[in-house]
Amino acid sequence: QVQLVESGGGLVQAGGSLRLSCAASGFTFSNYAMGWFRQAPGKEREFVAAITWSGRSTKSADSMKERFTISRDNDKNTVYLQMNKLRPEDTAVYYCARGRGSTYAVAPTTYVYWGRGTQVTVSS
Repeated sequence: QVQLVESGGGLVQAGGSLRLSCAASGFTFSNYAMGWFRQAPGKEREFVAAITWSGRSTKSADSMKERFTISRDNDKNTVYLQMNKLRPEDTAVYYCARGRGSTYAVAPTTYVYWGRGTQVTVSS
């Protein structure tokens, strides 16, 4: 069965960095686009970044594209989210998700499978 397992979250001071990983299994990873989303308490799930099957094309939310970078390693079946210059408002649970096909999308409803998430907390 499809499994997505996020890791790398934690507590970091404002201005710091974290690298999230999402290990995928149960499907041919290199065939699918992947995405990262986040959800803060009391807020809707928010698009962070997405990447096509090959990794050659990416998209990030406008508010994060200068600080967050998505990448993937198809040999390791893993997608990454490098987060720099973190702010307290970045505090959320971060989820990775598998797309329906090889190209990415922004809407959460277009993603079929989700991990359980990893908590990121940024202190001021």
